[in-house]
Amino acid sequence: MQLFFNQHITTETSQIQFSKEESRHIVRVLRKKEGDILYITNGEGFLFTSEIIIASDKKCIAKVVTIEEKPNHRNYYLHIVIAPTKNNDRLEWFLEKATEIGIDEITPIICKNSERKVVKTERLSKIIQSAMKQSLQFTLPKLNEPIKFSDFIKKEDNSSLFIAHCEDSEKITLKNSASKNTNYTILIGPEGDFSSTEIEQALTKGYQPISLGNTRLRTETAGLVAVQNIAFINE
Repeated sequence: MQLFFNQHITTETSQIQFSKEESRHIVRVLRKKEGDILYITNGEGFLFTSEIIIASDKKCIAKVVTIEEKPNHRNYYLHIVIAPTKNNDRLEWFLEKATEIGIDEITPIICKNSERKVVKTERLSKIIQSAMKQSLQFTLPKLNEPIKFSDFIKKEDNSSLFIAHCEDSEKITLKNSASKNTNYTILIGPEGDFSSTEIEQALTKGYQPISLGNTRLRTETAGLVAVQNIAFINE
């Protein structure tokens, strides 16, 4: 199955008109023609099976044949709050792989030691959309706008709260501290780690310090290890 994404369609939609760029891809690259079937998701847990009725590379149109609800089979909700990496490619890599494995929400967080202070979410959103389609998932992870650590930490959160940092202090591994079938919020710091003040603020708000292994990890690696640990815990 090749999956397409269109965030504007709903269960009331009867016809889908693709953008000029998508139409060109469907007709010229994929060589689809009238009568061919396309599979589309709106990222909200639905699969729309549709039939092409106009195969134009300028305006491809398909009619909806069936609508199927595809519930998220994960029994947990995972929110990774991660500092943007200096090299944007590494953040994109994290988003792609985390989406493939299973993640529900991502928040880029700007910390005192962050080397990247500006994050453009438009391209990151496209990375997530592509990974969702490639991995044949039907619910699009939520990507929040970047936020300062000092502002984020003020938010109330009823999830299981964790912070991964590099300071020498008592920690337990994520796999031994996280319970199954629950909601998780995990803070992942920048290359220079969270500041001592940020760590203290997080601990005061109820975040539990965790270890992600015996080696020092890059930001994007730490984020992915956290995603994979939560997936293993909930198998």
